[in-house]
Amino acid sequence: MPPRALDPAGVALVDKPAGPSSFAIVSQIRRVTRARTGHAGTLDPFATGLLLLLSGRATKLTPQLVGLDKRYLTEIDLRARTSTGDPEGDVLETLEPPDQAELERRVATLRGEIELPIPAASAVKIGGERAYALARRGVEVEMPLRRSTVHELDVVAYTGETVTLDMRVSSGTYVRAIADALGGHCRTLRRTAVGPFDVADAVAPDAFEPDLLMPEADVLARVEQARAQA
Repeated sequence: MPPRALDPAGVALVDKPAGPSSFAIVSQIRRVTRARTGHAGTLDPFATGLLLLLSGRATKLTPQLVGLDKRYLTEIDLRARTSTGDPEGDVLETLEPPDQAELERRVATLRGEIELPIPAASAVKIGGERAYALARRGVEVEMPLRRSTVHELDVVAYTGETVTLDMRVSSGTYVRAIADALGGHCRTLRRTAVGPFDVADAVAPDAFEPDLLMPEADVLARVEQARAQA
C-alpha cells in the first residue's frame, strides 16, 4: 500500500521531462515525502512542463486546482496527421502544409468556444473501456466531442512545415485535437502554466525536496487572486 501520511502538506510545482508518465512522477515525489500524493492534471509521456502535485492534507485542494486554465507551447507538424495526434502514433495521412494565409484562417476558427473529437489515444472510457486500450487493439470507435474554450491562440513561428503555437485554454482541452484540426500532429508539447502557477517556478523531479512544497494558504491565496482578476 502507498504511504498515506498527511504531512508534509503542500503543493509541489514540478517540471516534468519528456519520457516518464505523470504517474511515475507522482510516485517519485511520494517516495521523497512518504505522504499521500495526488495531482491536479496529468501530461502525456511525450509532453513536458508544469505538474501540480499535492502532498498530504493538501490533496483536499484538488477540486480547486483541476479546473484552472492551462497554457501550452506546442510545435505542430503540418505535413502529417497521426493516429494519436502526437509523434507516437501511426501516420494516417500525409498533407501539403498550408500557406501563411490559410494557416491563419485555420487558427482563427479555433479561437473561442470550440467542439472537437477527443483523441482516440485518450483515457476517456468508451463502453467501459479506455479509448487508448481500444486504439491499441485496432478497434475503431466514434470518439465523443469535447467542448472547451480557447482563450488565447497565437502563432509564434511558422517554418512552412511546422507551426509553433502559444495558447491558453480551459481545463480539459486536448491540444492534440487542436493539432489534428489544423491538419497535423504535435511534435512537442509543453505546459507552461496552470492558472496562476508558472513552470518558471517549478523544479525538476530529481531536484524536489519537501521544503519546496508551497503552503496550502499560499496556494489558495494565489488562486483566489487570479479569479478575482479574471
